[in-house]
Amino acid sequence: MSTLSELYITMENLRKLNLPIDERLKQEAAKLEEDLIRTEILPTLTEKIEPALAQVQRELVLVVDYVPGTPLKVSLSRKRNIIDVLPDAIEIKPDPIVEHTEKKKGGKKIVTNPRTRLRITMPDGLIIEERTAWESLHKFVLKVGIDKVRAIGLKVNKVPFVSNTIDKKYKTSQKILGNGWFLMTNSNTPTKRKQILAIASSIGIDVNVEII
Repeated sequence: MSTLSELYITMENLRKLNLPIDERLKQEAAKLEEDLIRTEILPTLTEKIEPALAQVQRELVLVVDYVPGTPLKVSLSRKRNIIDVLPDAIEIKPDPIVEHTEKKKGGKKIVTNPRTRLRITMPDGLIIEERTAWESLHKFVLKVGIDKVRAIGLKVNKVPFVSNTIDKKYKTSQKILGNGWFLMTNSNTPTKRKQILAIASSIGIDVNVEII
């Protein structure tokens, strides 16, 4: 059962007991719904509907009206500014695809340094020290919050540090964070240390990061 389904059950149980639904629960449900649309529904729209719409020569806005248990309704508007159609609309879109320049083969030989790890000491004394540097970075991001890290806007090789799009070139370096988000780990250990310190500084916490 997904987190969203469990949250719906919790909210329904509160309704049955005539208890108020906390605003925090509503906000969390809205966030999970947006994540679902971004990661599962938007790719389907791009793959199935966009090619069919290519036959249309004029700009338009399609509004999908979804009510659970009833057939979908689709409305059309010629107004390109969605806010004119729906003042409370939220635009949900994936990160843009990054075009990478292929490097020519040959040149200097790359020397591989010995593998190193990270030890991160959090403000509360918690120590994060995983088997690899990327796993420590991954755990740190989950600890401080995906949304907070995403908001900082870091990029690695032009790819968002926390992205909702799989990059063709660096997909093996993008590690799953959950809810449709991926962590870009294509960097050496010293760079990962700098990333952690930059994140900590941006969100206002003090951490100690050691390379071991």
